[in-house]
Amino acid sequence: MIIFSTTAFFGTDDKTLDALLLRVAKKDNTALEELYKLTKAGIYGFALSVLKNPSDAEDVLHNTYLSVWVSAYMYASEGKPMAWLITIAKNHCFKIFRNRKWSDDSELSENTADEAPDFTLLADEKWVLEEYLSSLDDDQRQIIMLHAVSGFKFREIGDFLNMPLSTVLSKYHRGLKKLKEGYKKEGALNE
Repeated sequence: MIIFSTTAFFGTDDKTLDALLLRVAKKDNTALEELYKLTKAGIYGFALSVLKNPSDAEDVLHNTYLSVWVSAYMYASEGKPMAWLITIAKNHCFKIFRNRKWSDDSELSENTADEAPDFTLLADEKWVLEEYLSSLDDDQRQIIMLHAVSGFKFREIGDFLNMPLSTVLSKYHRGLKKLKEGYKKEGALNE
């Protein structure tokens, strides 16, 4: 069984993140470091779910916190600091998509095949996980990654993706059903 740790995200409330962002706006390096530690799993999980490439997701993670450092003074607290951070990450994801449009597609596909983050999975387990996730549509994959890996609540995911809660829940459950069916089929093939 694969277990992902999300404890770094769960213990953090919006007030704590708001306070850190106010300190970052005053160029407090320690606050940026704390903000990074508390939110990096969520930002990385979001970027990975959108881009499907660990290297690009790491670039988005890095660029997101650079942008936060530069523009934290513009942050207006509305009680949703993670939504603000995810919006920044989403914009960096779109930049990568625009850049891909102009680059050689064959170069990208050659570099993405074996680049998966090391969650101490065996090579076969990584392959199976990638196969299962690739069977999902983009929305299902994003929702499952944001909830299961990054630890976001369904309402937060709805806010990030501009979807009603009912749509998020429906896509999540359909995606899980598809993953379970694939798992059962794989188990039947290996017997």
